[in-house]
Amino acid sequence: MRVAIGIEYAGNAFEGWQTQRHGRTVQDTLEIALRKIALEPVQLVCAGRTDTGVHATTQVAHFDTSARRPLEAWVRGVNSHLPASIGVLWAVEVDDDFHARFSAESRRYRYVLLNRRVRPALLGGRVGWTHGDLDVVAMREAASCLIGEHDFTSFRAAECQARSPVRLIHSVEVERRGDVVCFDFHANAFLHHMIRNLVGSLVYVGMGRKPVGWMSELLAARNRTIAAPTFAPDGLYLCGVEYPPRWPLPGGGRIIAAPQLLLP
Repeated sequence: MRVAIGIEYAGNAFEGWQTQRHGRTVQDTLEIALRKIALEPVQLVCAGRTDTGVHATTQVAHFDTSARRPLEAWVRGVNSHLPASIGVLWAVEVDDDFHARFSAESRRYRYVLLNRRVRPALLGGRVGWTHGDLDVVAMREAASCLIGEHDFTSFRAAECQARSPVRLIHSVEVERRGDVVCFDFHANAFLHHMIRNLVGSLVYVGMGRKPVGWMSELLAARNRTIAAPTFAPDGLYLCGVEYPPRWPLPGGGRIIAAPQLLLP
């Protein structure tokens, strides 16, 4: 049988999602816990691999197993073998043609940026931080050029393995809530470090270091070296994955859970 699960995790406790020899990843930790319930090896496939320090309020993964267990065993049973930084939220049985990555129609990420004079203590590792005053109106205007299908080479990591740099962004929202600025991105898919690179360049605009039109120039240039440095992973959350409604997933396939607890 094929089982899909929803997962949340604090990424600063791990060295990314994807399995590594040292085993300090979200995938490795989850597979060990799943194996204790399935009593056989289990290999996970996720909707979107997150980097070291990146969090998820809604990661989706699937695995195949010959073990017949109540669905609750894949939730509470697995959670009993997981550290506090990871939790399985739900489990559903799906058809064999469901694929957590390739069946997904879009992903949503939120970057939570603390914008105040002093660095975070209680939220250290859970939010990004910049002390310079940010012009949200300017950042919002600069971000508008990103909507649509574009070549995002200027915002792509050098080690990105995607075959094409072209992605379709459905929406970008920039909103201030007290000392917190939220950047919400909705796209069909994202490149390696793409969001952190976009946020870094938008912050340059917000601080007045670059004009609003600079974002359009970066898109057209297709040159990573002229964009802003990659922003810290701390404030980045995978918070939504959307699938066609044919599969019995929560929310009719629109699985969205933004990190509201971090907001004032």
